[in-house]
Amino acid sequence: MSVPMLKIGAVLSTMAMVTNWMSQTLPSLVGLNGTIISPDGTHERIVSGLYPGSEEGWQVYSTASDPDGRCVCTVVAPARNLCKRDPRSRQLRLLTEQVQNVSQSMEVVDLRTSRDLQYVRDSEPLLRGVDGRLHTYVANPRALTAKGLQELKGQMSQLRPLLSVVEQYRLDLQTLGTLRMELLNLSIILTAIQEEIGAYDYEELQQRVLLLETRLHSCMNKLGCGRLTAVSTPITVRASGSRFGSWMTDAMIPSSDSRVWSMDGYYKGRRVLEYRTMGDFTKGQNFVQHLLPHPWAGTGHVVYNGSLYYNKHQSNILVQYHFRSRSVLLQRSLSGAGYNNTFPYSWGGSSDIDLMADEMGLWAVYTSIPNAGNIMVSRLDSRSLEVLQSWDTGFPKRSAGEAFMICGTLYVTNSHLAGAKVHFAYHTNSSTYEYTDIPFHNQYSHISMMDYNPRERALYTWNNGHQVLYNVTLFHVIRSDG
Repeated sequence: MSVPMLKIGAVLSTMAMVTNWMSQTLPSLVGLNGTIISPDGTHERIVSGLYPGSEEGWQVYSTASDPDGRCVCTVVAPARNLCKRDPRSRQLRLLTEQVQNVSQSMEVVDLRTSRDLQYVRDSEPLLRGVDGRLHTYVANPRALTAKGLQELKGQMSQLRPLLSVVEQYRLDLQTLGTLRMELLNLSIILTAIQEEIGAYDYEELQQRVLLLETRLHSCMNKLGCGRLTAVSTPITVRASGSRFGSWMTDAMIPSSDSRVWSMDGYYKGRRVLEYRTMGDFTKGQNFVQHLLPHPWAGTGHVVYNGSLYYNKHQSNILVQYHFRSRSVLLQRSLSGAGYNNTFPYSWGGSSDIDLMADEMGLWAVYTSIPNAGNIMVSRLDSRSLEVLQSWDTGFPKRSAGEAFMICGTLYVTNSHLAGAKVHFAYHTNSSTYEYTDIPFHNQYSHISMMDYNPRERALYTWNNGHQVLYNVTLFHVIRSDG
């Protein structure tokens, strides 16, 4: 391959890498029409508009000024698959597929010709022998005896497969001619694309990609909390266990812990399986077993900072079990909380008390008789399990399919069956609620556990014996001076 073609290949490879990385990494964040009152009293009218900088491609959803005259902007990153809608990107992907097809075809031809060439080489001594005998018989026809004729016929029959090999060579020559034309056309198109994009060499493009990654990661670090606007398509990690259960990773931030825990069933369970990594959990290997001293109720368990927090069977007692020491560190009653299927979610299963964690810390979702069965949200001290603050959401718990916390907001689904959607949101920072309409695909039609993990920004669900993940899209507000 010539030097220009090497550069073209570098451009194609790098642009494909950029397109793939951006489409998978940049969050698809969308705005909400309406008026927002920020915590500092600033009113923000959300209006959609495209930022004029073509190099950045960011979208500004609101602008305002605070009492000190500083600019307050609501910004979201480029929409998911933005790069895939670029005609040049589509053309590059098509060209990449064509190059792959041509490469595969050439590999097939190369393999076949190598095999056939070896057959010709193995037949060469026999062919030379037949050629020598024919020359002898031509020079002296009387030397051809009946026995010699029979032997010659036998040798000719052994050489007959060479005819099909030669025919295949002829077809391969036609194929190579077609591939040569395709490569020529691809070379012309890639040269035009290279001229359009710019004559960047591979090192320069790589530096630009690294710079872009650094800037985007820096921006993403600013995107702390946000409002849920979308739930992705489900990702089935594994199918194991019974219809009901829970699975999770440590929700503490920051944490380098990559272990995965699985708890099958909702009634009087005590067996917790601990897997070393997500890969091990997927394969069902490399795990240890913890046998809890007290059985659990429901599926509303959470792992937070190396400990399992769960509801003790037939009680409203919360238990903290430390995995490393394999011992119970703490037990405390959640005062007034219903238990033993008094106030479960719509699917039942002793799901009266649901423990969860988000960016703000540890939470308990439950209800009581004085609250008339409406969902209560309490923020807990993870070291003492004392209730720090509580909110009455006004939403009946028996009408909820499941619930999870993101950034201090409780999100409630309207059902645990097919057709479920995120229907209700309660914001603890403002003690306000709203009805939402955020659909998600309930692939296996019976969710018995749904919890958000702030470390991975994903929803973990146990869906009819399947362990499923959902990515979430959050609407972020970035405030900056100037």
